[in-house]
Amino acid sequence: MPTLSDVIDVLEALWPPQRAEQWDAVGLVCGEPDAEVTRVLFAVDPVQEVAEEAVRIGANLLVTHHPLYLRGTTTVAADSFKGRVVHTLIKNDVALHVAHTNADTADPGVSDALAGALDLEVTGPLVPDPTDPAGRRGLGRVCELRQPITLREFADLAARALPRTATGIRVAGDPDQVLRTVAVSGGSGDSLFDQVRAAGVDAFLTADLRHHPASEAQQAGRFRDGRPSLVDAAHWATEWPWCEQAAAQLDEISDRHGWALRTHVSRQVTDPWTVHAHAEADEPAEPTAAPSPAAHSAAAPSPAAPSPAAHEQTSVPTSSPGAPS
Repeated sequence: MPTLSDVIDVLEALWPPQRAEQWDAVGLVCGEPDAEVTRVLFAVDPVQEVAEEAVRIGANLLVTHHPLYLRGTTTVAADSFKGRVVHTLIKNDVALHVAHTNADTADPGVSDALAGALDLEVTGPLVPDPTDPAGRRGLGRVCELRQPITLREFADLAARALPRTATGIRVAGDPDQVLRTVAVSGGSGDSLFDQVRAAGVDAFLTADLRHHPASEAQQAGRFRDGRPSLVDAAHWATEWPWCEQAAAQLDEISDRHGWALRTHVSRQVTDPWTVHAHAEADEPAEPTAAPSPAAHSAAAPSPAAPSPAAHEQTSVPTSSPGAPS
């Protein structure tokens, strides 16, 4: 069986740490280099629930996309939630390795996995890596649809193909717009609007779109026949497909070396949002008028009971094979 250092060597060949952004924190966080590795768990977030899952399944190595200590620390004491993760892993001989922005821009990378989940044909990176003579590495991907579909149909496709979360899928644009080309970027993508416009795509699917950048992109799109429309998914959901892609890559390497590694992908929904509440009415309610000054002197009403329209949606199965349920 391989040692941890053997496995880390191949992971760093897939996602070289030198290709990570300067602000990033990637690589081995904890682990004994000479320890034997038989089982590996892939996940998006290095949270306590995932650390406990790694222990429960007998993993010797946990590989996550997001760093545990992105901004550094002065302590790993177990009285903090991050320190508790470190203690859980070390006490149970589980190493932790992080592949973040070096996995974002890899070939294949996070956005290739996202495009694959949506059955899109990748034509190239959205932001090419100038150090790649083949022109395949870079941030985000520009894609073509297998056949033209409307924005509404594409949003429905994303809702079915990606792991379901409480926030669901948000859309900005004409639902009947016909799409032929789409840019995708797993994780936060509203810093890429200039590149998306330059690519001339019909729509952009990403995560964490904020009000002002999204509003300005939509207003600017009115001067470009409404393009690009925006499709906003949960951050975790857009990056989870990478875990399956990464596990498959390590499986192939393990087979080639005769390592007989067992790889697993965590299906725990670690997106932080757990509840989505909305009105039951078909049309959104009109904004209510501000209360009159006299109203401020009235006694505060007692809290109302939750509306039946409010609902909790955590881990709901999708129709995509292998997606978390």
